[in-house]
Amino acid sequence: MFSTPAYAQSAAGAAGGTSGFLIKIVPLVLLFVIFWFLIIRPQQQRLKQHRAMVDAVKKGDDVVTGGGLVGRVIKVTDQEVEIELSPTVKVKAIKSTLTSVTPRGTAAAANDAKA
Repeated sequence: MFSTPAYAQSAAGAAGGTSGFLIKIVPLVLLFVIFWFLIIRPQQQRLKQHRAMVDAVKKGDDVVTGGGLVGRVIKVTDQEVEIELSPTVKVKAIKSTLTSVTPRGTAAAANDAKA
């Protein structure tokens, strides 16, 4: 009864579509670049360092596992290490769960330097 007709609007910005698209996409690209340098790249660097540390584990190294066990490596295989926690306690751990590796003799040298 009291309705007004709705007319379609003309496409005024159709000619400048490319510049409008660039204006909308540039902030997204900048945001991705910021995330790359602040979050993704440092995480990849840490992962690469951890992989190198785990690959370099050898017999006699002192290690800390993800569960907090501290011991000395007595046997190394491709995927596992056998860790001696005490003279009578030996456990096997998956290499990727190691959080810290101290090469043989490094801990003693660090303690001597503090004294």
